[in-house]
Amino acid sequence: MIIRFLQRLLWMLALVAAQILVFNHVHIYGYTTPLPFVYLLLLFPLGTERWNILLWGFVCGLLCDITSLTLGVGMAAMTFVAFIQPPLLQLMLPKDAVEEMQPGYDTMGFWGYFRYAFLLTFIFVFTYFLLQVFNFFHPLHFLISMLSSWLLTFIFVLAIEAMRYKAPL
Repeated sequence: MIIRFLQRLLWMLALVAAQILVFNHVHIYGYTTPLPFVYLLLLFPLGTERWNILLWGFVCGLLCDITSLTLGVGMAAMTFVAFIQPPLLQLMLPKDAVEEMQPGYDTMGFWGYFRYAFLLTFIFVFTYFLLQVFNFFHPLHFLISMLSSWLLTFIFVLAIEAMRYKAPL
């Protein structure tokens, strides 16, 4: 139990540090900013209690907001995605899945994990940008920023999972 907590803490600190030090400074053509710290929520197994996922999402989003000066946008988006992660994961897994099944390429297969990460990152980035913009006066700018940031975030999430999957544990 303590080892799992320390692993999650290490993942959270690494993802938040990467977001702060690297990804917050990436603005491709003024539109695209990757937000791969959502990967933390993709790591929770099927049987994890909802309050646990909500707490981790809240704290991770809060740390990113404090250092990015985004005033609760990341925290709200991470908490919302943490709220919908358990039913979404249960929907994506087969009915006979083990209670402690860890989502990943090795357990869900590439396309199963692809769909799961696709939906979860899209919901996160859409919520993040909707809360950040909070108006529809420039719908084209919103759409370009949201879709390009989602695509880059999704690519980074798949790349991180590919590195995690190939690394011996």
